Order: sequence, then C-alpha cells, then structure tokens
Amino acid sequence: MDDLKDIFEALAIAWAAVAAQISTIWIPIQLGLIALAVLLGWGLAALLRRRLDLVAMTMGWPVYLRLAARAFISNLGIIICIVLLVAERALMQAATWPSRSYFIGVAISLATAWVAIAILASLIRNQFVNRVVSIVAWSFAALSILGLLEPVRSGLDQAAITIGGLRISALLVLKTTALLLLTLWLATALANFLETRLRSYADLTPSIQVLLGKLIRIALIAFAVLAVLSSVGIDLSALALFSGAVGLGIGFGLQKIVSNLVSGIILLADKSIKPGDVITVGDSFGWVDTMGARYTSVVSRDGREFLIPNEDFVTQRVINWSYSHNRVRLEVPFGVSYGSDPHRVQALAVEAVAALPRVLRDPKPVCHLVKFADFSIDFSLRIWIEDPIEGVTNIRSGVLFALWDAFKRDGIEIPYPVREIRVTPPSTLPETRPSAPAP
Repeated sequence: MDDLKDIFEALAIAWAAVAAQISTIWIPIQLGLIALAVLLGWGLAALLRRRLDLVAMTMGWPVYLRLAARAFISNLGIIICIVLLVAERALMQAATWPSRSYFIGVAISLATAWVAIAILASLIRNQFVNRVVSIVAWSFAALSILGLLEPVRSGLDQAAITIGGLRISALLVLKTTALLLLTLWLATALANFLETRLRSYADLTPSIQVLLGKLIRIALIAFAVLAVLSSVGIDLSALALFSGAVGLGIGFGLQKIVSNLVSGIILLADKSIKPGDVITVGDSFGWVDTMGARYTSVVSRDGREFLIPNEDFVTQRVINWSYSHNRVRLEVPFGVSYGSDPHRVQALAVEAVAALPRVLRDPKPVCHLVKFADFSIDFSLRIWIEDPIEGVTNIRSGVLFALWDAFKRDGIEIPYPVREIRVTPPSTLPETRPSAPAP
C-alpha cells in the first residue's frame, strides 16, 4: 500500500506542477509549437516520399541495414518533427528561461526514444514480437523520462501473490514475459543461422543436418528459458510440482506426441529416410520434403502433401526407393500370341525400351520368358532407372507404348482370351408310369 501511495503522490506532484504552469501563457505556447512541428514534419515527410522513392533506393542493401533504413523512412515525419522541436527549444532558451520550454524537451525525449526503439526493433522480423518489444521498451523509456519509473516499479512489485514458495508479482510477470520474448527470438534467430550453416556442409548427410539443427534449436530454446527464469529470481526447485504434473500428463495424455518426437529423432539418427528419398508408406507414394519433430512431409506426384506421423515410419513397413542409391529396377510383364517367335519378341522388346531416355544402359534391359499361359506366351521385361523421383507409373507407360509400337511394326500380336461355348441339345428320358398298387 505504501508503494501505491508513492505513485499517487508522484502523480499529484506532477499534476500540481502542470497546473501551476497552465496558469501561465507559456504552456499554450509550447503546445502550439509542438503541434506546429508535428504538422510541418508530417507535411515535409509526405513531400519527400512523393519526390524520392527511398524504398527502391535501399533494395540492394544488406537485409538488416535495409530493414533499419525502411524503419527510418517510415518514421521520417517524427524525425523531422524532432529536428524542428530542437530548433524551437534552442530559440526559446535563448529568448527566455529554460523552464519555459520544459514540455518541448519532454516531447523531444519521447519522440527520440520512439524513433530509436522503432529502428532497433525493425531488426526483429516477427511482427508480433516487434510490436511487443517496441511498446514495452517505449513505455519503459517514457516512464523514465517522466520520472515515474521507480514508483510504478514499486507498485507493480507490491501487487503479488504467493504460491507455495514462489512469489509472483505483476512486475515479475511483465519482466519474465518481456525477457522470454526477447531471448526466444534471439534463440530462434541463432538456430536458423546455424541450420543454414549446417546445410552448407556437403560432408554431412541431409538427415544428420536436420538432426543437428533440431538438437541445436531445442538446446538454445531450453537454455533461453532457463536463463530467463534464473535471471528474474525464480527458484527452479519451486517448479518441481509443475514438472511432476507435466510428466504425469506425458505419461497419460501425450503418449503419441512423445512417441512421434522420439521416432523423429530415431529416424534422423539411423538415416533410414532422409529429405529427398522416394518412399512408399501404405498407400502414400512420394518423396520426403521435410522432417519435423512430430511428422514427416511426403509430397506425391500430383502435388498433394502427406503429413505422416513419425511413429508410422518406425512401426510400419516402409519402402525406400533410394535408400542406398537412386537406381531402381522395374518389371513390366506382357504377353504375345503363340504364333510369334519368342526369340524375336525378346530381342525386339530389349531394343524398343533401350531407346527410352530414362532407361539406363548399364545395367542394360533384359527380357525373360516366364510362362506358357493358356492364351499367351508371357514375358517379363526388367529395366533400371535412376530417377524414381520423376515417377514410376509414367516410365511403365512409356515402356508399354514402346512395346506396342515395336510389335505393330513387326506384326507381333498381343493376344486376348478367346472362349468357345458349345451348346448341346437336351437329353430325353423315357417316360415311366407309376406301378399299380398291390391288391
């Protein structure tokens, strides 16, 4: 309660000083000069933006320098206003007492703090974090300029509750929130930078790059959270009850989430699948795009993106078409009529598919006779490709088209079932009369 009284007393003193100054002519003069500077600053900034395309001028600059320059341009009206206010204050101090330009000095300090914070906060690309950091930092600067920082801090610290051995005040909550936002942003930015650097090392496989990136991100975020909690004076041992509740929740309600997380780490460690692999899981066929903490993104040939839980890759049967290498053997069965020469068919089939661009010359295509069926001589044509990511069905289609064209040119028939149905006349049975009953 004493801290709240101090706040009210400080506000009352400030209001008394303002009321004492309002009775003089200098307060309206200062307010009028501030309004004049604001109008002139806004007008000159609008005129400069129409005459000069300052955004286009910064297109070739480095990213962070470009962001700072664009923040400077967006606050150009306030900057011009600050310059005009400084000139007005200098003239007033030269003409009269310095105390009669007090409000202009306050306006200069507040506007300068806003511009400096806006330019620094522009380096934060996350818009939400940018806004929060800007508002909190400017509020802190405004309270410090007005001399209200210490009373407000004491009042916020006085409004507190105690849970177990942990004292939670409004000041602690605000401080922790602000520090968490800042440190988490720094941790995320540093993790993104390190992941980019890891992707530039060709000696590391894609799965190892992803695994190291995830571990670095988790470690940085955990370090940021622990560092903030320790810096604001929170005893981590007081969170033992909370951590026990979290562990119980994981044991009962978050089994799948934890299972997918652990499965994702296993997949990255054993390199059974990696970004770029062509895989089949159940009815899903495509190539691995990204591997997340909970799911893996598999993009199909038709553009659909399957988000498959990591647990499925550990517990289900997975076909990896490019696990050890990109070469894949495809088998295309076909049949010809019994009137065809099987030796000629075999040579013609190999010759037809050898001309296709995606079919490898080494290993070369082979054709085997596999069966004398009821209506056809069955063959199996085996080819090798090294780009399964370009599709498997389309190369099968190309092979069948090549066989069709080659067989048509050579007069080889592709059989179809022929069935002969014989209809026999119905058989007649002799009539039998019932025997007479015995007397």
